Amino acid sequence: MELDLKPLIVQSDKTLLLEVDNPVFEDARDIVNKFAELEKSPEYLHTYRITPLSLWNAAASRLTAEEIIDALYKYSKYPVPQNINAEITRQISRYGKLKLQRDEQGNLIIYSKDPNYIKEIFRSKKIQPFIEGKKDDNSLFIQNDFRGHIKQALIKLGFPVEDIAGYDPGNEYKFNLREKTVSGHDFIIRDYQGNAIDAFYANGSLEGGSGVVVLPCGAGKTIVGIGAMQKVGTQTLILVTNTLSIRQWRDEILDKTNVPIEDIGEYSGDKKEIKPITIATYNILTHRKKKGGEFTHFHLFGSNNWGLILYDEVHLLPAPVFRMTSELQAKRRLGLTATLVREDGLEEDVFSLIGPKKIDVPWKELEKKSWIAQAHCIEIRVPMRSMMRGMYSIADDREKFRFSSENPEKLRIIGVLLHNHKNDQVLIIGQYLNQLQKVSERFKLPLITGKTPLNERSHLYHLFRNKKINALVVSKVANFSIDLPDANIAIQLSGTFGSRQEEAQRLGRILRPKSEGNQAIFYSVITNESSEERFSHNRQLFLTEQGYEYLIYSYDQFKEKFGSYIDVIRARKKLEREMSAQTQK
Repeated sequence: MELDLKPLIVQSDKTLLLEVDNPVFEDARDIVNKFAELEKSPEYLHTYRITPLSLWNAAASRLTAEEIIDALYKYSKYPVPQNINAEITRQISRYGKLKLQRDEQGNLIIYSKDPNYIKEIFRSKKIQPFIEGKKDDNSLFIQNDFRGHIKQALIKLGFPVEDIAGYDPGNEYKFNLREKTVSGHDFIIRDYQGNAIDAFYANGSLEGGSGVVVLPCGAGKTIVGIGAMQKVGTQTLILVTNTLSIRQWRDEILDKTNVPIEDIGEYSGDKKEIKPITIATYNILTHRKKKGGEFTHFHLFGSNNWGLILYDEVHLLPAPVFRMTSELQAKRRLGLTATLVREDGLEEDVFSLIGPKKIDVPWKELEKKSWIAQAHCIEIRVPMRSMMRGMYSIADDREKFRFSSENPEKLRIIGVLLHNHKNDQVLIIGQYLNQLQKVSERFKLPLITGKTPLNERSHLYHLFRNKKINALVVSKVANFSIDLPDANIAIQLSGTFGSRQEEAQRLGRILRPKSEGNQAIFYSVITNESSEERFSHNRQLFLTEQGYEYLIYSYDQFKEKFGSYIDVIRARKKLEREMSAQTQK
């Protein structure tokens, strides 16, 4: 490759600078995403960082040090610093240096071919509480109950353990996938979903059975979960974010499999059923009668001989469930998520306790194949009036963020957007209830919050799906697991500081393939020259990482450009419909 075409600069501090305006930018980005983390994404130069965890996840997905180094040399303008080569080789080789396995007598041991590793961890005070004794120069006996604890402790010391100690088989529960759904549509597992299932199951070998699958919202993570359940063939506990998610998982299982409804249990605030397939919320599992007391429903983990525990939206896993999961390492575990980013920095615990990343399919790759909608991301920056600006200037940091988030000027742009998208299915999403209530009252739109009764919430979603209403105002309850396939416009009014995971979830609300055309627009409305603008840069990282172009306009610029931009989108929709009609003929 000619030097001018190479888009990458590799620096000795483990950062990678990637030029956006380069013909091979996308090819370089796709490979760099597999072993480095995106840190900054200004318009022309994206900054990635190589970290131990990013390399361990790459190693777990069978990416070799040679393949990573070859990619750096292929795309780097300048010589790759020698210390980078050494760091990649060292960290990639660390994954699997220590193996958690069973000896001939079935004892749990930590094993390494290199006795120096065993000597080092044997002397560590942080590891000693979990060790029963030394077996030989290459292995230590580990207490069975501390299988998860020792993995957590070792990764913090820089030792990512490969766990091949096997799993309890669990109670058998076999079922079949349908060839046609209950509604009569053909049901076929897509190629990337099949790859994810196979990567997790690994033909039933010890190398499989635990890990995380990263797929965009709308790409069928539930189907991957159902496929994994069918492969494992055991009774399964599914953990989800809310009661509505329980119903959606139940409906998907009934629609895509021959599992009878009486074999699916709901364990929530409303019901306490334990069946061969039981679906529970994280909230019910972390419930306790008083602060500092026992968790009332943790017995659910031991109430049945589960063969598989499935964690939906694993990036939101509460700390208490992590603690219980550390004691459930003999169970197969599958995490599903749209992003492995955790705002609490516990990505290492996901790696240790749920398992390494098994597959991560680029969002843009699925968009090109029309498995998810083609999304356009636009940020509109509105001004703050002088009186409010004065109050903002003397507020503390938290108040500043709320002032800018609830800026009344945002309602003006909502009116413009609703008028121009009157024939679309629109979700208006925000963080602050007062703000959402004002939007609901001013534009006479239904509002869904955490206090909305489940039946009313389900009814409003039903009306939206059937296009009886074309706009909903929703709080952060809509961040997770709602199935609104024809939603094609999202307007984000306010969010949780700079949460990248929230950005992933909200974009995901409009990514399901559309029945008419396959275009979607994700608007973020923020206050210009405010703390909200600063936090928006972090949220943009996620979108940039996935390859989305992020257009930024002032309020006046947007009003001027809006008509021509939307005309282009609508022209694309029309062309897609015409091409689809010709294909069918």
